[in-house]
Parts: sequence; structure tokens; C-alpha cells
Amino acid sequence: MRLLRNPALWAVVGLSLVASARGGDQPLAKLQGVPFTDVAIADAFWAPRIETNRTVSIPLSLAKLDEYGNLANLDLAARGAKSGYKGPVFMDSDLYKALEAASYSLAAHPDPVLDKKVDEVIARIASAQQADGYLDSWFTVNAPDRRWTNLRDQHELYCAGHMFEGAVAHFRATGKRNFLDVATKLADHIEAAFGPGKRMGYPGHPEIELALIKLAKAAGEDRYAKLAEFFINNRGKHFFAEEHHTDPARYDGTYWQDDVPICDHKNIKGHAVRAAYLLSGATDVAARTGDPALLKMINRVWRNTTEKNMYITGGIGPSAHNEGFTQDYDLPNRSAYQETCASIALAQWNHRLALLYGDARFADVYERSLYNGVLAGVSLDGKRFFYVNPLESVGRHHRSDWFSCACCPPNVTRTLASLGGYAYANDADSLWVNLYIQGSVKAKFGGKDVTFDVKTDYPWDGSVAIAPKVDAPTTFALRLRVPGWCEGATVAINGEPVSSPMTERGYFVVARTWKPGDVAKLDLPMPVRRVAANPNVEADRGLLAIQRGPIVYCLEGVDAQADLASLYLPRDASLTPDKSSDLGGIVALKGEARSVPAPKWDRTLYRTVGEGDATPIRAIPYYAWDNRKPSPMKVWLPTEPSPGTAGVGEKAARVTMSHVSSNAQTEGANDGVVPPRSNVTPPVNSHWWPRKGTEEWLQYAWDSPRTFSSSKVYWFDDTGRGECRVPSSWRLEYRDNGTWKPVEARGPYKLALDGWNEVAFAPVTTDALRLVVQLPQGWAAGVHEWTVQESDEE
Repeated sequence: MRLLRNPALWAVVGLSLVASARGGDQPLAKLQGVPFTDVAIADAFWAPRIETNRTVSIPLSLAKLDEYGNLANLDLAARGAKSGYKGPVFMDSDLYKALEAASYSLAAHPDPVLDKKVDEVIARIASAQQADGYLDSWFTVNAPDRRWTNLRDQHELYCAGHMFEGAVAHFRATGKRNFLDVATKLADHIEAAFGPGKRMGYPGHPEIELALIKLAKAAGEDRYAKLAEFFINNRGKHFFAEEHHTDPARYDGTYWQDDVPICDHKNIKGHAVRAAYLLSGATDVAARTGDPALLKMINRVWRNTTEKNMYITGGIGPSAHNEGFTQDYDLPNRSAYQETCASIALAQWNHRLALLYGDARFADVYERSLYNGVLAGVSLDGKRFFYVNPLESVGRHHRSDWFSCACCPPNVTRTLASLGGYAYANDADSLWVNLYIQGSVKAKFGGKDVTFDVKTDYPWDGSVAIAPKVDAPTTFALRLRVPGWCEGATVAINGEPVSSPMTERGYFVVARTWKPGDVAKLDLPMPVRRVAANPNVEADRGLLAIQRGPIVYCLEGVDAQADLASLYLPRDASLTPDKSSDLGGIVALKGEARSVPAPKWDRTLYRTVGEGDATPIRAIPYYAWDNRKPSPMKVWLPTEPSPGTAGVGEKAARVTMSHVSSNAQTEGANDGVVPPRSNVTPPVNSHWWPRKGTEEWLQYAWDSPRTFSSSKVYWFDDTGRGECRVPSSWRLEYRDNGTWKPVEARGPYKLALDGWNEVAFAPVTTDALRLVVQLPQGWAAGVHEWTVQESDEE
């Protein structure tokens, strides 16, 4: 049997998909996704998470949105208030996503209490809508005379898009038009303003494009879809340069995917969530129009994304600086941004491509995202959320109960609530099975509804039984996706193996006249796999990751008997699946690694590195990390002993801070990343925000005393976009028998931007130093890098 894709490629590279993408010339399948309302999920993996989402996360989201002022902002707009707005300009969008999630939940689980709550919120939204259909609480309260004057930055069209998605979901779930009528009134307002012969423009944050396609279908208004085409086809005309009076010769629209005409894009770029939402909208438009140039661009950028810019966990966007992309193969682990919303957007885009082409490699991508990057975005108890998803942590990165920029939590809830919609697709002759989830699905063949019962313990086991419930012989095909990670897949009908099964675009095609009692049995072997990254991924050279089935694994310090930094996993080490009751009933992987303590390199040029001692390890699914006590975590593991880190100065220190928020990490202070300017957002940010005007400290500690004589600091200052400024003052202190004392400085403590601020002092011998900072009144402060220099004197 030879599939169209090469599974061995996944074994070696882990991320690479088949390189023979056929671009816009590939025939379009234009499948119909089976609605999640026709899918019953009754397994041990997804069903509990969906129930937690319904009973915990969705109510929590609605309560938090009330607490943080999202609803109050709409009330202010309804009353005509001109002050009092709280939060960022896009606060409305988070509420719309939460309503979308609640609507999906109502469709699957009717709930009079939730239904009443949703209607009450919709009434408050409707009250905030202006007579001409306009609805955006930030502008109505703060700047009613500046509507549509800053499409690049102010998120009006983005908020509208999320409203349209929420309204369509509510209409489909309940049949009520109360939310849909608000949405179409706003859509009419926008359509009257923008389009051919009207205003030029498109959103700085794409989203409305895909939402307009949904709204067009629900409302039966094709002009909404034509407006989506207008927004897509005009992107790249440098409208934002004109809007902001920027010299076109000096304009760089990369961040907004506005640097070149839409069909000229060659790679994924800019802000990750914006990029994937834009490509989702472009795919929807291409499905309508069949535009060959647009299709070729989409396939070209998809290859660049999946072959050079996607994490093994199915996430995208490595950089905190732009919440997006840098250059190909830049996939750092500890500083990985990999926003939860970006993983969701990648899954949405690939779901659209799977429907458009009927090609399993697109479903491979969204399966990878859903089981790893997306699912990691919410804790097992449904109460805490990740915004940023690193692939390595020293134990200080944790989920939060909410965020001031709360785009991720309601995005996770709407994805989990509609998960069944990713699983199946159909055309007139076939049911396409893309995700293997126990339960049932309903599809129509020959004018008759056919229900398929699915039995499986996927993703822990690759055995899948699918039984069509037919009353009489019925002809159709089952198209069963053979995942790109799988080798040796087999299929049987009623216990009889199918030799050399027909395979098209990564699917086993089982076409026959099905009779009552027939059962198709798919077997997907799930050995533990060692996965390497392309050698161009510098961060992963010499390292391997662990994958079994679609699940990417990690080591967490809470399971280890040795420091994770000291561990290496020999290539021949055995790893055995172990069904566990903890963490929601996972299959963990147990085995043996070796531990080599980091050598001490003080005043030493060469050392012998031994093999170390054997130590038991337990790997857990990446999505399940940070659900127990805080501890370090690693996805990528060395296969040989590591020489450790040169143990001089700050590199050998343990770092602590007086305060660390959800978007700060202590290791940013000594990661060696020196910026060109103070206002550059670093990959790992070390600051004291949101504290302001207080005295704070950053501390380095060592296992044994050392002698220091100078230090220098590079300040972080994000004036113009954030709340960190240069401190009012600073000083250095050293620990002497448990007491903190000031060093004897031999010069002033400088406060310069865009460079090092160095101070020499009388040598001190100590096991800890502190950088003590007075935050400016009304402002926070942060540190790009803090270095300490050891004395060369004996």
C-alpha cells in the first residue's frame, strides 16, 4: 500500500507535509462540513472536556466579561455616555465570541437558564446599536465623530466580524432572529459604506471576511459575500499608508499582511492571528470564485507555514515582539509565543482547506492543532487559560484566570463547543472521516438519513470501528483519513481485511453497497515516535520530541526524580504507554532517562562529561502540562549529555523577582538577548507591570559565594504602546549573612535608554545580588538584560 503522502517524512521531520502541493491546479472537492449538531460525541477524551467547557468555562467567560466591563461598555453606549469606557478598543469582540460559544452549547444542550442569559445580553447589544446600524461601544462612547477613520488599528471591522459569527451561531442554534437582526443591520451599514464605487478600505485585523461569508449564507444576502471579496481582493494596495499619511516609499505593511497585493504573498508573515484569519477568509472567497491566482497564493503560503513556520504542537507565531512571524525556521522553545488564538486560527484555516480540496494533509494540520496547541489553552478544570504557549518552561509560566486582553479564553470555548464540526464532511457519495471520535454522526445518502456509530478510544488507541445503521442496502463510500503520522494502517470490512485498499489524497476509500450489520474497522498503529526537526530549526538541533498518535508529549518536573535541565534521553531508551487515572485519564509514557548534573565551569576551560545516572521519567501530553504544582517543562529533549551553561555571572544564577505577572518571565533578564533599542519587545519579557510607583527587585542567587565588582542593566521602555518606563532610581545590594546591604558604588546609577547602564563597585563576595528599582509614579518598569561581572582578582 502506498499513500499519496509519505509518513516516514513525519517520523524524521515531524512537521513537514508532502512537498508536492498542487497549488491552484488541484481539483476542488468543495465538500460540505457535517454540522456539529449532527455529531454526537460520547468518548472519554473530548466529551469530558466539552462538558467542562459547557458547565464551567462558558459561564466563567460570561461572568468575567461582566466583571471586566465588556457589558458595561455597551450599556454606556446605549445611554449615550461619553466617558467611563473600560479596556482595549476591541472589548466588544470578546463578548461576541463568548455568545458564539454559548450558542453552540445551546444547540447541543438546551438550557433555559443560559438561553435567557444570552437573550438578555443580546438585548443590551441591541440597545447599544445606533439608528443607522453602527455598533462599536468604544467609538460610540469615546469618539463618535471618528468612525471608520483608523481601520488599521481600531478594530471596528474585526469586532463586527465576531458579532456576525456569534449571531449566525445563535440563529442556527435557536432559530431566533434577535441577534441576527442586529448583525444584518450592522452589515447593511458597512456594506453601504465600503465596496466598489464607495469607500476603499479593509480591516487592520482580518476576521470580518470569513464572517461575512457565514452571514451571507445565514441571511440569504449574497452582497455580504461580495463585500468579503472586496476586502480580500483589495488587500495589499497600501491603503493603511494612505490612511495614516505615510510615505508609500517608507511604508512597511508586513505586520498587517498589507505589504504586497493579496495574490503576491509567498510566505506567512506579520501578526500570526491576523495572517491565519486573513487566509481563512481568502479560502472562503476562493471557494466561491475559484480564482486560480488566489488559490495558488493560498497553497503557496500554506506550504511555507507548515514546512517552515509551524510548531510541532500545531501552533504558529514565535515572536512576542509582533505576536507573529520573524523568518523561516525561527521556532524557539522557551520564548515561543504561539498564542492560543493563533493555534485556533490555524485549525480554522486548515479545516476550510480540507473541505475545499478533500485532502487529508489539511486535516492532519488541524488535528495536530486541536489535540495539542489549542487544547493546551485551557486547564483541565476549565478555569484557567494560556495566552502564550511555550514549549519549554523553568516552572514560572502558568495559566491565568483571565486577561485584560481576553481574546483567547472565549476563542477556546467556542472551539470546544463546536468541535464536532471538524470531524466529518460529506458529498453526494461519501462520508469523509477526518477526526476519530467515539459517538455518532448523521449524513444523507440517496435522500435518506444514515447514522454511523463510531467506537474508538482514540487518541490513545488507533482502533476505530464505524457501523452504518441502514435499514436496506445503501450505496456510498467511507473515506477514512490515514493520518500523516501513521505507518501501516489497515482497514477491514466485517472482519475481512481489505488488501491494497484504494487510496485517494490520504484517505482509504471504502466504496460499497452497505447492508444492515456491516462494520468497517480501521487500525492505525500508534508506536511511540521520536521526532526530529528540520536541521534549519536552530533551537531543536540535537534534540528530539516524543509523539504517539496525534499527541505530542513533554516532560514536567513534577514527574521527574532529577532536575529536567540535567536529563537526556538516549535514542535507544524504551518508552512504554501507561494508562493513568490522573490528568483526566491520559496515556502517559514511562521509561528511563539519564541525569548528568551541570558541570561547574568556574575558571575551567575543559571538563569530562560522564554518562550520568539512570533515572525514571514519565512523559505526559503537552496539552496537560501546568495542571499540577508549578514545575519546569520540556518538549524537546537532548539525546546526549549536555555540557550545561557556562557558569559565569548571571548565566549561572537562579532568578527571582518581587512580582511576576502572567506576561512576564524572570529568565528574560539573563537570557542573553540584547535589543537594539529599549522599546523593542523582547522574546521573553522581564518587567514588574502592572505594579506602578512601588519599589521592586530582581535577584540573582548562586549555589556558592562569588566575588563581583561591576554590573550593567539595559532598561525596557515601551512608551507609546505600554506602561513601562525607565525607573526613577535603582541600586545594587548584596546578601551578607542573610542581610541585604548596598554595594559601594564607584559612580552614578545611570538611567539612559537604548544602551547599557554600567556601575562599578568595591568587590563583594556573596551568594546573591539584587537590582532594587524604584518604579516611576504612575508607571511600571522592566529590564531587557541585567549582567554581573565577577572579579578577576584572587
